[in-house]
Amino acid sequence: MSLIAKRPPLPLAEIETNVWTLPFWQAAARHQFVASRCSDCGTFRMPPTPFCPTCQSQEIDWVKLPGTGSVYSYTIVSRAIFPGMEESLPYVPAIITLDGADGVRLISNVVESAIDAITIDARVSVIWQDLPDGQSLPQFQIISDR
Repeated sequence: MSLIAKRPPLPLAEIETNVWTLPFWQAAARHQFVASRCSDCGTFRMPPTPFCPTCQSQEIDWVKLPGTGSVYSYTIVSRAIFPGMEESLPYVPAIITLDGADGVRLISNVVESAIDAITIDARVSVIWQDLPDGQSLPQFQIISDR
């Protein structure tokens, strides 16, 4: 029987927003997956930043993405780093290369997936973890039918 990747403990899920990241989190609360793209040159920038790294513009469009991607890198957390965390083990922080965003990567988690199915380049799809405060975290699940 394979171990299943669990969701990380909620105390690790504190979301801080600012004027540049708020649209991302507002879309996430509606279970929409978006990324910021420079309105002037078309460069995606995740996380959203005040200035485009290519042309220095501050103009941003929010582009809806398909919510799929591939695992670029990951690690398996199997030891509790604080008391009460044991129920959340193992969990898998991962860097996900996002489809539709020109190679942009997002730090997230792979959840509800067999640990032995998680590999570099594994295909994933977004699933949402709704938080008590009304916000939602995008997390990813392995797509089993390749």
